[in-house]
Amino acid sequence: MATRRARYTPLATDEDDYTGDQNRAFDPRFDYTPRSLDRVPWKSIALALFLLFLGTGLLFLSYFIFTGHMGGERSQAYGLLALGFLSFLPGFYETRLAYYSWRGAKGFRFSEIPDY
Repeated sequence: MATRRARYTPLATDEDDYTGDQNRAFDPRFDYTPRSLDRVPWKSIALALFLLFLGTGLLFLSYFIFTGHMGGERSQAYGLLALGFLSFLPGFYETRLAYYSWRGAKGFRFSEIPDY
């Protein structure tokens, strides 16, 4: 079987490469406005709070079934425990991001929270 070889040519050099010149032209690709980065994603925060409270409720229900304070089988408690963890963890994570962004902690911004 014969092999085909691709012919590659070197790319043209860009005239705007960094050469140490501080008087370069302004490049809008690297410009950002802090106001747009600090826009509060209210829908995402509401979803995170919902997941946090739902997960907390499911974890409490599974705890009550495990300890016998509430009727139910252990298989139901394991299901509630799994669903509780699956909803609690992302809710807690995004709520924590929103709280630290609101407090102005270093390294946390509202732009880290995905906007839906």
